[in-house]
Amino acid sequence: MASEGKSLTTTRIYILASSRVAAAVSLLTLVGLLVGCSREPEARAKVAPGTILLSGAGATFPSILYNRWIVAYHNNNPKVTIEYSPVGSGEGVRRFLAKNITAKESVDFGASDTAMSDAELVDADNNALMIPVTAGCIVLAYNLPGVEAGLKLSRRAYAGIFLGEIKQWNDPLIAESNPGVALPNLTIATAVRLDSSGTTFAFTKHLDAINEKWRSQFGSATLIGWPGNAKRAKGNQGVTGIVANSDGAVGYVGYEFARKMALSTAALENKEGRFVKPSAESCRAALASAELPENLRVFTPDPKGAHSYPVVTYTWLLLRKKYKNLETANAVREFVKWSLHDGQRYAPEAGYIQLPTTVVEKAQAALNSIHAED
Repeated sequence: MASEGKSLTTTRIYILASSRVAAAVSLLTLVGLLVGCSREPEARAKVAPGTILLSGAGATFPSILYNRWIVAYHNNNPKVTIEYSPVGSGEGVRRFLAKNITAKESVDFGASDTAMSDAELVDADNNALMIPVTAGCIVLAYNLPGVEAGLKLSRRAYAGIFLGEIKQWNDPLIAESNPGVALPNLTIATAVRLDSSGTTFAFTKHLDAINEKWRSQFGSATLIGWPGNAKRAKGNQGVTGIVANSDGAVGYVGYEFARKMALSTAALENKEGRFVKPSAESCRAALASAELPENLRVFTPDPKGAHSYPVVTYTWLLLRKKYKNLETANAVREFVKWSLHDGQRYAPEAGYIQLPTTVVEKAQAALNSIHAED
């Protein structure tokens, strides 16, 4: 997780990437490490003369993959050092727009699972690019003693759970989809995000698409006033920590976080009425029909297809069209270019989806427009 002699509070290139982590930490240790890695650096790193320092901040959803990329890229490009702070999509956009931030918070790129809104693009003075770099599933991870595998949740059931209407695990609506499963008489505790989150946006955009009551009361947003018995935490890592340590908990998190924590995940009913488990194949199937517009911002809130997992999202790096100097412009462009091409091979093993060739081509075309100020 961190290099020798480095604090867990640092978010330099070493976070979440050491192969020693994957080998053998216990569940509780991994929770602690993930939470520790989400803290921000106390100050911008000092680098040796001739070394380029890039800083970024934003979404926690893709942070496992981003940090794997950062380490791999640095190993082949030792003159480039990259910091990434997984502070949430909303905070990533704020820092990218440089609104009321400190010098410590200044970034060369942002990251968001919501891309940027039209209003935010205007706020960026026409100096922003949204580059999709990976994609993944939002899963419902759960902690249900005696039901470690095979749980199915219908659209009515999981919408009802997060509306606070279904409060016990042995509720008839849940039991209906799980014949023969001994569901416990245990109170449901929803684990949700406390911070402004693109993961929240993707999940609530799906709920908005499938449930009229959710649509009328909450809609899709990065921050939600969650009803019912909700336990709140920062980051995907915080939500996985709640689920891992709370009997009866269920929370929405990126698939890669649930997989790293060895959490059980529910099969969800999709648009075709089939129950589908999250996997690279089912998530890729869900994104297959998505057509990227010119600004590269597209959402798939309720994908078609019998084999499609129902909750998926792209995630974007937020870049400037014009950087203040040529050195930074070139360094950002080359790192993201590498991520779109060579970096994609790391996606499946980390629990993400490799981008389709057509998406890579459109993203690369946009990336080529980055330049330095005159």
